Amino acid sequence: MKNDTDAPTKPNNASAGLPFILSVAWLTALAGVGLSLIATAGESSSRLTAGIVLVAVSCAVLPITLIGAWAIRSSAGGMDRTLSDLAHALNTMTQEAGLSEGAKRVLHRRQERELLRRAIEQDIHDEDWDAAMVLVKELAERFGYRADAEEFRSKIERARLQTLDRQVVDSLAHLDDLIRTRNWTEAYAEAARIQRLFPESHRVDGLRERVDESRQRYRKDLERQFLVAAQREQLDEAMSLLKELDQYLTPAEAAPLEEVARGVVVKSRENLGVRFKLMVQDHQWPEALEAGERIVAEFPNTRMADEVRELLPAIREKSAAIKS
Repeated sequence: MKNDTDAPTKPNNASAGLPFILSVAWLTALAGVGLSLIATAGESSSRLTAGIVLVAVSCAVLPITLIGAWAIRSSAGGMDRTLSDLAHALNTMTQEAGLSEGAKRVLHRRQERELLRRAIEQDIHDEDWDAAMVLVKELAERFGYRADAEEFRSKIERARLQTLDRQVVDSLAHLDDLIRTRNWTEAYAEAARIQRLFPESHRVDGLRERVDESRQRYRKDLERQFLVAAQREQLDEAMSLLKELDQYLTPAEAAPLEEVARGVVVKSRENLGVRFKLMVQDHQWPEALEAGERIVAEFPNTRMADEVRELLPAIREKSAAIKS
């Protein structure tokens, strides 16, 4: 004979359903309180907000409660726990609805602190230093986390300096490229731009002097190469160097080189004249045309250039006839 105590205990649907009935009644009453708050709010924004919250919560939770009542036969115990949690959450919301904004901040200061910390970290990642410092000030003054704020200030300053240093290094690399390609006008402009952008960096001190020194070194190297080519009577190379050197020399700097330069010019002109005459005599018209055009281009104001200009039209025709 089985003991009655061994039989499984069946949930009493009537007693288990009682909490749902009470919950429905409670939610209905809660909605009524909310409507009452709305009706009597007048100019009180906190009463109006609390009333809206109560009505909204009641309307949202009531259908869930009714669905739970329908499923009570299979999970009466679990539903009781759910209702208990729901009642606790609603009670918390009801209590907070009537609190001032300052009181709510006190209750949620831990969550807001974490939100602020994450926002500051994101601003640091985005290199938005000003926005990060605004949030740090908020963290210290509004929430009182001054130790956290100081830690973030140090972190922001380190990150800012590292980013600044990287930007300066990249800009200086671009300046070095301009110097290396002897683009002096842009190099001077870039040096000035870097100094305006990063005045606090020690790396930008004396940038214009740096460009000046590089330009002077290159000028002196050109002078040395020109003198060597002139001494070896490498006239074409010497003339090419002289043309480039002319862009760098002031009248005072050019004075010591005038005699050598004059000798190179005279010899180069004479050599071109001799070459032109030989090419014409040998009927080598393309070569004669090349030499004649060089004479006109390099020595335009000489009598030789005037004589060559008269001959060039006929030489061009003969040169074109050979090529065709």
